[in-house]
Amino acid sequence: MDGEVRARILTDFPARFAGLRTVYLGDEATPYRLERSRLLGDRNEVLLKLGGVDSPEAAAKLRFFMVQVPTEKAVPLPPDRYYHYQILGLAVVTTDGRALGQVAQILRTGSNDVYVVWGADGEILIPAIADVVRQVDLASGRLVVSLLEGMEAQPRKAPSPRRRSGGRSAPQSGDKPPSPSA
Repeated sequence: MDGEVRARILTDFPARFAGLRTVYLGDEATPYRLERSRLLGDRNEVLLKLGGVDSPEAAAKLRFFMVQVPTEKAVPLPPDRYYHYQILGLAVVTTDGRALGQVAQILRTGSNDVYVVWGADGEILIPAIADVVRQVDLASGRLVVSLLEGMEAQPRKAPSPRRRSGGRSAPQSGDKPPSPSA
């Protein structure tokens, strides 16, 4: 490899790499010119040739960095579909107004995502299904849920929730808008 960076594909739109000219890497959203990209078939990976990354050693320094794109370059989603960065940090309340906490993490399970919510009572896992998630209100920054029987918070010490910064905190590689301050 001549400095190509191998990235695990987390986006639902892997073909998007062909049309990109610039990508942003890491928490600082450092811009890199995308010279070429190549999908690696069934491996769910992509090889990226980035401007200024010309050796395996230079590519190795970018290991574990998240590949991001600006919000305006994100592929438009159909109604009632959201990028992870839009969900992370939302306040979670029940349909009767009880505050449960904040979406701190999103687990990808294959069939549906699961929102990890941290609140005063601990952690609660919220399946991202219509029977549970009743409303996503991005304008007011909240997620309204109807808990199914047996869904209660599990006592645990909560980590500091991630700030919503406009960047995708639990990203899909290739779809994360750069964060202006993160």
